[in-house]
Amino acid sequence: MVQYIGTAAQARRRRRRPSSLGQAEDAPLVARLDWTLLLASAALVAYGLWAIGGITKHVIPNDPNYYLTRQFVFVAVGLVAMIATIAIDPEWYRRSMRGVYLLLLGTLALVLLAGSVSRHSRRWIDVSFFRFQPSEFGKLLLVLFVAALLADRLNRIEELRTPLFAVALAVPPILFVFAQPDLGSALVYAAALGACLFVSGIRWSHLAWLAGTAVFVAIAVLWLLPAAGMPVLKGYQKDRLTGFLSPSKDPAGATYNVNQSIIAVGSGGPTGRGTNNSTQTNLDYLPESQTDFAFAAFAEQRGFLGVAGLLLLYLLVVWRGLKIVTVARDGFSAIVATGIVFGFVFQIFVNVGMTIGLAPVTGITLPFVSVGGSSLIASMAMIGLLQAIHVRGRRRA
Repeated sequence: MVQYIGTAAQARRRRRRPSSLGQAEDAPLVARLDWTLLLASAALVAYGLWAIGGITKHVIPNDPNYYLTRQFVFVAVGLVAMIATIAIDPEWYRRSMRGVYLLLLGTLALVLLAGSVSRHSRRWIDVSFFRFQPSEFGKLLLVLFVAALLADRLNRIEELRTPLFAVALAVPPILFVFAQPDLGSALVYAAALGACLFVSGIRWSHLAWLAGTAVFVAIAVLWLLPAAGMPVLKGYQKDRLTGFLSPSKDPAGATYNVNQSIIAVGSGGPTGRGTNNSTQTNLDYLPESQTDFAFAAFAEQRGFLGVAGLLLLYLLVVWRGLKIVTVARDGFSAIVATGIVFGFVFQIFVNVGMTIGLAPVTGITLPFVSVGGSSLIASMAMIGLLQAIHVRGRRRA
């Protein structure tokens, strides 16, 4: 069961300094922020703008700053979202869990019914001048709902029906995202769900049973159902998975993207080739250099040192997120923080892995770096929610 338990040393320190504790509890919200996380997030935003400025410089010849200008606008919107999530007490989401779930299902269903199609996928909803991707915001909504559901049943968490109920309610949004089709986001949803179940304290035997079921479903999707004449994956998705297992099988077709990505990463060297000499990116040898393969394009332009700085910033954000889990005031907040952090790590791992051939191509974007408003705004909102958990956890400490 998730709960905050202070150490004996912490208890002694609290007894020695009651006045300072009272001052901390009465301090304004800004003073209780995790400034390390805030500064690391700001550095990631700046890093992303720097990367996008170079990656997209030659995409539109007459307007080299087109994508960079748009990204600045998304940063402003994301900042508003982050401030709003900090101001809202996470307990409000717990009380509104039914509304959160209906919003999640409603927006994902709307995508399938009336979403715009681009590159064989129906993932976006057009609102005036802005196109947003509900599945990006759905990652956060799913974590909030599952965390509220599990937190309300922590006294029954060791019963098998509790995790089964959570999984049963999480499956519809995952299937909605999978049907778009968006395999990458569906995997992020599943990973965040698994993290929430783990940290909530379910039995190891139940966790192993659910993991075995997930493996069986994967085998059925990849092998059993196609063998029976009922393919589940689209043709290009199947080619991506088979190409991952045999990267040299079709270098001009199914594995072209991955091979060009590996070339781009390797050609960057220690310090990169710069924005003007990055032939893989500038001459369009590297597909989706602004979105799915932004990491490869950035590695070509800024080299090992550039991507090392980016990964260290990611690591710093993850470390602070895990620290926030330990100071969460209740089980709900701890589960939410864990789901956010693990989903964040999973997304980074898969995106970076697919650009260097260590993971199959799934269409997962790189947080704070890939071009797109939905991913950036959702990522900044998640940082805001982590901060909201931190400032209210400090008041209870």
